[in-house]
Amino acid sequence: MIDSGELARRIRLDVVKMTSLGKSSHVGSALSIADIVAVLYAGVLHVDPAEPKWADRDRFILSKGHAGAAVYAALAERGFFPVDKLQTHCQDGSDLSGHVSHQGIPGVELSTGSLGHGLSVGTGMAYAAKIRNANHRVFVLLSDGECDEGSNWEAMMFAAHHRLDNLVAIIDYNKIQSLTSIEGTLGLEPFVDKLKSFGWSVVETEGHDHGQLHGALSTVPAQPTKPTCILAHTTKGKSVSFMENSVLWHYRTAQGEEYAAALKQLEEVA
Repeated sequence: MIDSGELARRIRLDVVKMTSLGKSSHVGSALSIADIVAVLYAGVLHVDPAEPKWADRDRFILSKGHAGAAVYAALAERGFFPVDKLQTHCQDGSDLSGHVSHQGIPGVELSTGSLGHGLSVGTGMAYAAKIRNANHRVFVLLSDGECDEGSNWEAMMFAAHHRLDNLVAIIDYNKIQSLTSIEGTLGLEPFVDKLKSFGWSVVETEGHDHGQLHGALSTVPAQPTKPTCILAHTTKGKSVSFMENSVLWHYRTAQGEEYAAALKQLEEVA
């Protein structure tokens, strides 16, 4: 049995190291989803590192592809590829690109980064599975700012119409997007009401509480014949105090004293 808490801690350490070595960005976004990704890969997802193309595997799509470092870290820690490979992240010649890519990376289903595409592709995968009477599920992790994209709402209508209860959307609701707050950019509230009005079953959860996350993600579909949306309330930059709730760390890379301080905080987490 994999401990999701320890996996989340290792993902966060890997993310800070990777982004600092490659001088890349989006560390705050990756730390925001570390607990969600850890719970998924600790046992919720039916996947096999020894057989990444197993036909009956669950499909996971990171629609907010800029946070790809967290998924690369989870895959490496789960044994899809060597952990040492993470040191090449976002460097010349590496296939571990800044936005998550499936090219040459076992366990990645879809290259993403253009926001608003992941849920549409995931909906197509779920619909195809229904047509083939396949039993696997499709999980798509989106950002809250990404929900500004109309393509997501089109996908939601399609999924509800076709009763795709094998589809799970997880929204990383950290309430900060590229330049400022969600509320200051394009407010999403009343978010739950909107999602429900599109025919989805909605479960709100604390996005860093592994018990709540596991309970929500392990009991899908939340309602038969309806796609499920997990609205996870999270903190951007979670677990590094000076990164939390700061738009700066959407772009900034930890170097020098900041890098040492971030590692120290993460290494001290029980």
